[in-house]
Amino acid sequence: MTSPTISSSATAASTLTHFDAQGQAHMVDVAAKATTHRIAIAQGRIVMNPATLAIIMQGNAKKGDVLGIARVAGIMAAKKTSDLIPLCHPLALTRVTVDFTCDEINASIHCRACVETVGQTGVEMEALTAAQIAMLTIYDMCKAVDRGMTITDVKVLEKHGGKSGSFTNP
Repeated sequence: MTSPTISSSATAASTLTHFDAQGQAHMVDVAAKATTHRIAIAQGRIVMNPATLAIIMQGNAKKGDVLGIARVAGIMAAKKTSDLIPLCHPLALTRVTVDFTCDEINASIHCRACVETVGQTGVEMEALTAAQIAMLTIYDMCKAVDRGMTITDVKVLEKHGGKSGSFTNP
C-alpha cells in the first residue's frame, strides 16, 4: 500500500471542513453561521442471545434496570460529546431522548436517539454518541451472561436545520 502524496491529501483535505487549506486539523469556525433549530436522529441495534434479551425485558438483571440506566447513559453521553470527539463544538442541548424497542424475533434491542439544540452547528455527533453509549451500557450491564453481543447498524437517520437543510438516510 502506498502513502498518499502531499498534493493529493491537501486536495482531499480542502474538501473536508475540519481541515484548513494546508491540510491541518482545526475546529470549524461557526461564528458567521445562522442560529437555527437543529435536530438529529441516530439509531443502532444490539444483538444478543434470546436469554439475555429475556433477562432485560423481565427486569431480572443483577445490575438493575438495564434500559433505564442505558437511557440515562445515552443522555449524559450526548451532553459530553465535545469532550470525546476532539473537533466537536460544545453545545447547549435543548432536548435529548433515547428510546429502545425490544425485538424478540431477532433477539435484539433497537436504540433511537434524538438530539435538539438551537445553535450554529448540527447535533449529528451528539445523536450518534448517545445511541452508541446507550448500547455500550447495555453491553456492560449484560456482559456477565453474554459476551457475544454485537452492536451494529449505527447511523444517522435524519438531520434538520442549518444551511444544508434536511437529510434523511434512505
